[in-house]
Amino acid sequence: MSAETAADQRGQAAATWARRLSRVESRNVTYLAEPPPFWTSASGAEVQDAEGTRYLDLSGAFGVAFAGHAHPLVVERIVEQAGRLVHGMGDVHPPTVKVEFLEALSALLPWESSRAILGLSGADAVEAALKTAQLATGRPGVIAFEGAYHGLTLGALAATGREHFRQSFVERLARHVEFAPFPESELEALGALDQVARLLAGAASVPVGAVLAEPIQGRAGVRIPPPGFLAEVARLARAEGALFIADEVLTGMGRTGALLGCEHEGFRPDLACLGKALGGGVPISACVGPAAVMDAWPRSTGEAIHTSTFLGHPLGCAAGLGFIAALEAEDLVGRARRGGRHALAYLRSALDGCDRVLEVRGRGLLMGIELAADGDSEPAVGVARKALRQGVIVLPAGVRGDVVELAPPATVAASELERGLEEVVAAVRSSVA
Repeated sequence: MSAETAADQRGQAAATWARRLSRVESRNVTYLAEPPPFWTSASGAEVQDAEGTRYLDLSGAFGVAFAGHAHPLVVERIVEQAGRLVHGMGDVHPPTVKVEFLEALSALLPWESSRAILGLSGADAVEAALKTAQLATGRPGVIAFEGAYHGLTLGALAATGREHFRQSFVERLARHVEFAPFPESELEALGALDQVARLLAGAASVPVGAVLAEPIQGRAGVRIPPPGFLAEVARLARAEGALFIADEVLTGMGRTGALLGCEHEGFRPDLACLGKALGGGVPISACVGPAAVMDAWPRSTGEAIHTSTFLGHPLGCAAGLGFIAALEAEDLVGRARRGGRHALAYLRSALDGCDRVLEVRGRGLLMGIELAADGDSEPAVGVARKALRQGVIVLPAGVRGDVVELAPPATVAASELERGLEEVVAAVRSSVA
């Protein structure tokens, strides 16, 4: 069978699944104008679609598969837990596995004594963090950053600096979030710090209780602030009685070559939001922080003021225990640090001299290739499509779709990663030639 014939058959299968999906899902959710592969299975860094085609996943499925798809330690925990208890009553009759997971997570965190509020998504963790900050400081105001992505629930959306997501719901959003520039150079950092300082000192519409930031803005295009910027923001916040919240949903749990992205800046946040990798592929998230901050929440009197039906879900907690076991047993943090260093060096060398490649940047196994965009073009979208045709999954990022984002599993074999990066380089070069 020729490559063209195989591609046609894959297209036919995807089109069939796309038609079926379009009949039952809101048309807002999945982009179906060019039917994507419909996944049926995945293991390690490999994904298989409904036609049986295999792909190398260098996206980590939005960064979730940091330990790889279907890691054996995660699967083993899920299967064992599913045979005993699938659902509990998280805040009324807690499953014991919730306690075990919280203990294991707490043992990893940088605070001597920590507390957590569990959720199902990154946005859940952000909502809990914003509420925590208001309880701890008594101030509702929030400083966020331009380009930020914190989730699409209403509290998180109010702090998301992307008009594409905000514009349809702006009348429903809280008005107490102020946006500061997110700098990418030392000069820009000076202006951003000045604005943060002024907002904290009283220029905001309401008193500020929280500054919310991603250590690296992933969806905005793997934007990395200058060294020391976030540490100074945290210092300014604390000096004015506000908390620094690190949205570590993408960067946390080892992705950048440190357990938390803030570690690269040499400081601990007052609160951190964790998700994505945390459940090894199963939905679970957490707002975590030191007891001194988290104990701003009142003690439960039988009716929690922040909870949900599936809080501390047994399968999610079991999967989280499996992920933590893999994280420690296989040195995934160190592998991300070393693998990312080699991958970044290769990409920079291979794309050196490519006129429309503006920058190759990254930290650990979170990397971005920024491309020059002409007008309304989205060059990273074209690169992602070309790579997909060669069996490699990457994602476009950035407001203008001008950054190719890579977030491969830490468990990917060196030979697989090398092959995948070669295909990405070829896709970039052919797209911008």
